[in-house]
Amino acid sequence: MTQSPDDPHLRTEEAIIQSYLAPLAAGYPGAFGLTDDCAAFTPTPRYDLVVKTDPIASDVHFFAFDAPEDIAWKALAVNVSDLAAKAAEPRAYLMALSFPEAPTRDWMRRFAEGLREAQSAFGLHLIGGDTDKRPGPITVSVTVFGEVPSGTMIRRGAARPGDLIYVSGTLGDAKAGLEILKDRQFARRHGLADDAVDYLLSRFFRPQPRLTLRHALRAHAKAAMDVSDGLAKDLRRMAKASNCGATIDLDRLPLSPALRAASQAKEGYWHRVAVSAGDDYEVLFTVAPSDGDAVERAASLAGIPVTRIGEMTVRPDLTILDVDGKPLDLQYFGWDHF
Repeated sequence: MTQSPDDPHLRTEEAIIQSYLAPLAAGYPGAFGLTDDCAAFTPTPRYDLVVKTDPIASDVHFFAFDAPEDIAWKALAVNVSDLAAKAAEPRAYLMALSFPEAPTRDWMRRFAEGLREAQSAFGLHLIGGDTDKRPGPITVSVTVFGEVPSGTMIRRGAARPGDLIYVSGTLGDAKAGLEILKDRQFARRHGLADDAVDYLLSRFFRPQPRLTLRHALRAHAKAAMDVSDGLAKDLRRMAKASNCGATIDLDRLPLSPALRAASQAKEGYWHRVAVSAGDDYEVLFTVAPSDGDAVERAASLAGIPVTRIGEMTVRPDLTILDVDGKPLDLQYFGWDHF
């Protein structure tokens, strides 16, 4: 089946792959230019593969009207973020695209450009995947492959009572960005300046996997995972997997200057948002008490701020202390698809 070059839509799978996706595989021999049914991947000797898959879908993880390049960036970034939390180096990825109708040439061009930006920033190549047309939302399913020196992948369930709890970057920004998109009056109501709005939107559209933190994590972290569904929810997962509990101080949660300058900041509103907000894609990790200063120095050298927010405990479950040192009765812990 041939397609007229004047048709604005891409009517064949071959046109989508060879015109827009195959160039993203250039430079990776095992991708074979996306002309074969499978790719060949050769791990580095004495390294373990670290594999992650996490799809994103329209009206769940992004809006259909979002810029295609931002959708592409996010699809890759949310997966690479998990590699970052395992202190892994990204190598390659597979991608499956599902469309309810044939995409336009312009949409695919912009989507491919977003992928090109992201894979260049994160250091990996597309090596294969699939495209199809089916009822339902646009869905982008990515599987990433990374590597760590053999036996060194950092598990989420290796924390122990007494460990110090750290989180990278800042929390709550993506949630604020989402609210700006959903509510036209949100920025004005919270007194957000234009530069703050731009920053918060960028945190929602373009998460930044903390890849440069990997050397600090390899040297010092005992347990680690990325924060995607909300700090409280993900920390509870870490505590449960580690057969212990956790206590954190609400006022220690790191906020960006944009949120600190917003209205209601003094009342602790944004700290309460930050404790359960999703889409942060920061790294949550624990270290032995003796390693606190060392990991902070190593993270600073890597250009990624980290903040100590609490410690792991013998008593199970999660305790969040408010500004008065009293346990916070948290009704919402984070995102759950079901």
